[in-house]
Amino acid sequence: MAAWKGEGYWRAAIAPYAPHFRPSDEHTDVWAIGVERQRPDRWLAGFSYFRNSFGQPSAYAYIGQRYTGLLDTEPLFFQWSAGVLYGYKGKYKDKVALNVAGFAPGALVGLGWQFNRNASVTAHLLGDAAVMFQFAWDIR
Repeated sequence: MAAWKGEGYWRAAIAPYAPHFRPSDEHTDVWAIGVERQRPDRWLAGFSYFRNSFGQPSAYAYIGQRYTGLLDTEPLFFQWSAGVLYGYKGKYKDKVALNVAGFAPGALVGLGWQFNRNASVTAHLLGDAAVMFQFAWDIR
């Protein structure tokens, strides 16, 4: 646990919009809020609270990495995360793979742009279902 203290910084994020690739009448607006701890060695850990595609309160706890300077462009970055999803229950339990009592493995990949030292935007791919647009502020 000591490795997550010291150097590094926190990131607060909000994702107000996630268009679906194949919209359905069952879908509702998806949004998320979250917090991450970014370490200097690229590793990060975080937690997100969100409303899933079916209007259910849900959560995602994860670890991952952020790679900056893609294509020799310092502001461009790639980020991945993997962790545990919670919240897909009832008739929507089969909308995520390997769901047991509302818990399922989760993973995200994203491509983003760091506008300045603190502000960034990321497009996260939500499997084959949607893309989520996130705005983040690094708290240094």
